[in-house]
Parts: sequence; structure tokens; C-alpha cells
Amino acid sequence: MSTSFALTEPVAAHRIRTGQWRRAGAAVFCSAWGGNQFTPLLLMYRHVGGYSTVTVDLFLGAYVAGLAPGLLIAGPASDVHGRRRVMVVGTALSLLGSLVLALGATGPLPLYLGRLISGAAVGIAMSVGTSWIKELSTAPHDRRADVGAGARRASLAVTLGFGLGGGVAGALAQWTPWPTVLPYLAHVAIGVPVLIGAIRGTETRAPQRIAALRSRLRVPIAGHRRFLRVVLPMAPWIFGSAGVAYAVMPQLTAGRVGHWQLAYATLVTVCTPAAGALVQPLAKRLDSVGTARAVLAAMVVMSVGMAVSAVDAQLRLPWLGVVVAVVLGAGYGIALVSGLLEIQRICADSDTGDLAGLTGVYYALAYSGFLLPVLLATLSHLLSYPLLLAALSGCALACTGVVGVSSRRDLPVTATDTR
Repeated sequence: MSTSFALTEPVAAHRIRTGQWRRAGAAVFCSAWGGNQFTPLLLMYRHVGGYSTVTVDLFLGAYVAGLAPGLLIAGPASDVHGRRRVMVVGTALSLLGSLVLALGATGPLPLYLGRLISGAAVGIAMSVGTSWIKELSTAPHDRRADVGAGARRASLAVTLGFGLGGGVAGALAQWTPWPTVLPYLAHVAIGVPVLIGAIRGTETRAPQRIAALRSRLRVPIAGHRRFLRVVLPMAPWIFGSAGVAYAVMPQLTAGRVGHWQLAYATLVTVCTPAAGALVQPLAKRLDSVGTARAVLAAMVVMSVGMAVSAVDAQLRLPWLGVVVAVVLGAGYGIALVSGLLEIQRICADSDTGDLAGLTGVYYALAYSGFLLPVLLATLSHLLSYPLLLAALSGCALACTGVVGVSSRRDLPVTATDTR
């Protein structure tokens, strides 16, 4: 294996530069852009391709199918091969996914395949990219950053990528020719220089033996009591809330906005991550070592958002759909940051240094929530959306209770405790 992956560059004091995390952040931003650019176009594909609601939501399911290996395998692979090399592959996959999606007008196969590839790219960005940012936000790469800087920077890169990706794609599809092509070419255009920057980024992990990958695929620290009782009950609601906000609500209320359906879906898609980005400084202030205050706050906000979505599913008011997006987006933002801070503390005392592995598990659980729109669309033949969303609100409140009870118990942030 090439010795260029050794840690000579990061540890040489005279070569250390400030802001090294920005190249890693740009790569995560680009992959997130590619992951969410498709979301506001769901209504367009329903009309252009004549697909059913279940079929359109299954495009999100293909995205989750791609995420799983990206999240669970890429992290351990980056422990062996280095963060930079794996993240370069992920960024390249993101651009490839857009090129495949640009062929989507020819039939559903490119859409499924493109979403699968885009999901894998986002999975790599979530597990490897966020770990890379975190490591580049600590000494010796950044001696001035505070303890939570890595989590905030990673979360902000993800959230801005989701927001701008959806916003730009929706605007291009609404107001420019070739709506099934130009949104994806725009992503490729911004992604090429980002890919070059990632190739020139700073490595933070020394290479290891290939045989070590098999052992890295096991993440025993995921059995930590605090992860199981505080992080796990919250995780699926992170992107479950986002999925309800910008995949379910626009389809329920779009009939009230006439020919502005695509623009409305874009607005909702942008409002969700925008609220998440704006609330992230609050998430850091809410976070408290040894308590689950920030996680509880996120669960309460998401539970309220689900309840309001149930009301709007009955009333079908477009302005209330925007309110739902803002509330659920705020809960998403607090949850994303607080979850990352929790797992970073759990890993801090670990002898294995399994941050990328646990980050992958965390995001895999979080992204399982993107299956909610498919589940709701399937069950809508039996129950109405207001009832289904009201039931989701009740489930979210139940998970809030689990976190609340667990946070009052002795759940030390100690990596060796995996009972």
C-alpha cells in the first residue's frame, strides 16, 4: 500500500494549516446535495412518468438500500484505508448517481439505480465524512476549535447540502427547460471541483492491514447502554421526521397550490433543513454531559411536529404544511447534533477508537426513518393519513418517555460499559 497515506502530513507542525476540515466538509456537502436533490422532484415524476404514490416513495426506499452498505461498511473500510481515500470514492459515486438520474426520463430503472448510487454516496459521507471532519476539527489539525466543533461542522455540512440540493434542483425543474436533466448536471458542475479538493485533502488515519477490515465490521460499542437507551430510541425519528415533512406533506397539500406544486414542494424541502441548520447552535447549548436534555428536547419537538402534520393531513392547508416543515426541521437539527455529540462522548474513552463504525450505525438507524413515507403510503389503503400521522405522534411520545426514563438512570458515558 502506498506510504502517502501515512500520517506524516498531519503531525508535521510546520505543514499544519487552519481550516483543513473545509475540504472534508465540502465533500460531505456535495454528497448530501446529491442525496436530497431528488426529493422535491417526486411530484414531477408522478406526473411525467405516471407513477403511483407507492412507486414514487419506493425511490426513497432504493436510496435507503444504498445507504445501508455505505453507512455500515465504509466506516470500517476508512479505518483500514484512510478517511480521504474512501471519501473520494463516495464523492465520485455522488456525481455518478446524478449522471444516472439524468437518464430518468427514459424509465424507472435509471431512477432506482441512480437513487441507489446516491444513497451509497450519502452513506459514505455520513459515516466517513463526518468522522473525517471531526478529526480535522481537533488538534493537531485545529487547535482552536472547541470540543463540539466537529459535530456542529459535520451536521451543518449535511444540513446545508440537503437544503441547497433540494432548493436548487426544485427551482431548476420548475423554471428551466429539461427539468429531468438540468438539476443533476448542476450537481455535477459543483461536484467536480469538490472532488478535486477531496483528493488533495489531509489524511487523518494511518493505513492498516487489509485483514483488519473483517474485525472492523464488528461494532461492539453499539451495545453500550447509553447508545441503546438514549440514542437508539431517537435515531429513526431524525430522518423519519424529515421524510414526513418533505416527502409526505407536499403530496397531501399540493392539490391546493395549482401549477405551483413543484415550487411548493421545493419550499417545503428547503424549509426543513434550513430550520435544522438555524437551530443547531441551540442544540449545542442544550447538550449536557451526563444528561439527555438535548435528545429529549429533540424528541418533544418532533412529537409536536408529527401531531401538527396529522392536523394538516386532515385540513390540507399549504401554509400549515410549511409550519410542519419548520417544526420537524427544528427537531431534526437538534436530534442530529445531539446524537453525534452523544456517540462522540461514548467513543472518547474507547480503546478501539471506533468512531466511524458507531457513526455508521447511528446514521443507519437514523436513515431507516426514510422508509416511513413508503410505510405510510402502503397503509393509507387501510387507514387515513390523519390517523396514521396521529399514531406516529403517539409513537414518538412513547420513545420520548423511554429516553426520559433512561436519562434518570445511571448511564455513564463510558465506552467499556457495553451491558
